[in-house]
Amino acid sequence: MIEIQALYKSFGTKKVLQGLDLSIRTGETMVVIGQSGSGKSVLIKHMIGLMRPDRGRIIVDGVDICCLSRTALYDVRSKFGLLFQAAALFDSLTVAENVSFGLERYRDLPPDRIREIVQDSLAKVGLRDVEGLMPYELSGGMKKRVGLARAIAYGPEIMLYDEPSTGIDPIRADAINDLILRTQREMNVTSVVITHDMTSAYKVADRIGMLYNGKIVQMGTPDEIRNSANPVVQQFIHGSAEGPIKEY
Repeated sequence: MIEIQALYKSFGTKKVLQGLDLSIRTGETMVVIGQSGSGKSVLIKHMIGLMRPDRGRIIVDGVDICCLSRTALYDVRSKFGLLFQAAALFDSLTVAENVSFGLERYRDLPPDRIREIVQDSLAKVGLRDVEGLMPYELSGGMKKRVGLARAIAYGPEIMLYDEPSTGIDPIRADAINDLILRTQREMNVTSVVITHDMTSAYKVADRIGMLYNGKIVQMGTPDEIRNSANPVVQQFIHGSAEGPIKEY
């Protein structure tokens, strides 16, 4: 579904991605782990075309998005749903208005159909009778669920999750993990999860890739990552201050 080849991206003198290669299979859940500042969010922004690489190719469902016009890029983006790290809800809109935001602007649907999709999307993430609430009336976990409902309302083929368990307690984080698994199973989407939460990574991943020094340095199943002989991987998954990874 997504093929990334020799991807390079720098910001001034800071080299973030340095020849990164990554293949994401149709229907799998790929988790990318790495320390804060390692380029995980930069990678996900390239996948959806929010950033252009300095060099390299990003092929989404057979189309190289790096050389597309803005109009053609919008067509590719319609394949994606994105759950932002902080849910990114509009504070001045109700829950229903947040979930319907993209549908009203980019899909030619009657109001009754939009209302039906909003209710169905909220039900899929375990929320009912919350359409009229404002974001400030929601807990952190509920905001994440509304953000996910907004993403899946569009009927995406690919779901991108940027640090989905950040900012919520472990119980709510595990509920989000369950939603990621259920979304992948029920909607048959290809999922990419960016995280440094190893509990989440082990639970939702089909495969895990470790991002370090601008490249994927290890790829494998959760068990293969647990038992990796790579000292970078072992230091990260055990959260040790001692090892080859140094603070930025």
